[in-house]
Amino acid sequence: MSKSATVIRDAVIVIKTAILQSQYKASKEVNREQLALYFGIGQYISMNSRQGYWGMNAIEAISEQLQKELPGLRGFGIRNLKNMRTFYEEWQDFFNSAATAAELKADTQNLSEKNHKFIIDCDLLMCSNRQPMAAKFEIEEFLSLGFSHHIEILTKAKDVNERVFYIHQAFINQWNKYQLRDILKSDLYHHQGELPNNFAKTIPDARTALQAIAMFKDEYLLDFINVEELGERDKADIDEREIEKAIVHNVKNFIMKFGRDFTFVGNQYHLEKYGHEVFPDLLFYNRELAALVVVELKRGEFKPAYLGQLSAYLRILDSEVKKPFENPSVGIILCKQADKSFVEFLIQGYENPMGVATYKTVEDVRKVLPTEEELRKVIDEEL
Repeated sequence: MSKSATVIRDAVIVIKTAILQSQYKASKEVNREQLALYFGIGQYISMNSRQGYWGMNAIEAISEQLQKELPGLRGFGIRNLKNMRTFYEEWQDFFNSAATAAELKADTQNLSEKNHKFIIDCDLLMCSNRQPMAAKFEIEEFLSLGFSHHIEILTKAKDVNERVFYIHQAFINQWNKYQLRDILKSDLYHHQGELPNNFAKTIPDARTALQAIAMFKDEYLLDFINVEELGERDKADIDEREIEKAIVHNVKNFIMKFGRDFTFVGNQYHLEKYGHEVFPDLLFYNRELAALVVVELKRGEFKPAYLGQLSAYLRILDSEVKKPFENPSVGIILCKQADKSFVEFLIQGYENPMGVATYKTVEDVRKVLPTEEELRKVIDEEL
């Protein structure tokens, strides 16, 4: 590369970085102002609508009049105005805004109900004293999320510590609204940390290790696998190869169970080292982790030997397949049953990133559901 080309390339990198940083700062400030505005409007709507100062359908009328007086105004439809009220009401205790609301009520106590109104305080969110909580709360993370993200979280997560968890994860993983919605649906909060793994010990980059911990659940429902349809053999003889075939046939569904940014590389992937051949069941690549992911399927209960087998696969992958810029390959054993404490103890003795999860099929779900005959019996007894 010529000197002039190098100079231009370096200049572009510097200017591009400055532009992106400026855009990020600008968008962050806009987001903060929007959340502060919505929180203040939410309080205003809450104090008037909940205490009966406004009549029926007032919010609908306000939204309609706003659209007339500010043509092209977006974000102030009926639903969003109610969402602002929810945003305020769900966070008011944490942000200690109840005292402010009481003061506003006292200031307007002498006004007649007809003229009763409150001032919209757009600084309320920024100036409030935040209450302590068990989960670590970062105000910058809270303010970095868009309003639609907050509403998704408020709608799906009812516990404040759970909400803080999703705010943090959405911030560090830069999830868009639809990715966040899928994560909320998968109930990550109640599965995070439950997967027996050694990621924190074996993945050098702390952020990548946390991403891996958050990415994999401890149990998966493979509801697209129906053991009855896998063959005419005795169900006890159905081995992992049959389950593997069913997964490959439904690989899109399987990837959706695991999460985003997975690409299917192949099954029974051929690896060779020093003349020895091995064939991992399923191989994926995850863009978020920037790592190959091996999934080993086991029909029955977890066995310690599975970890040694998986460790060998990962070592060969890192030696023969992994690119220099990629992170260490990750391995997941997927079996029917596992003692988490036992697995956690054993897995810490390995140097490759590994985890052990369990799975259920349609047949497993049916086993815990009452039969038609049992349901009829219950109904008859009730009658």
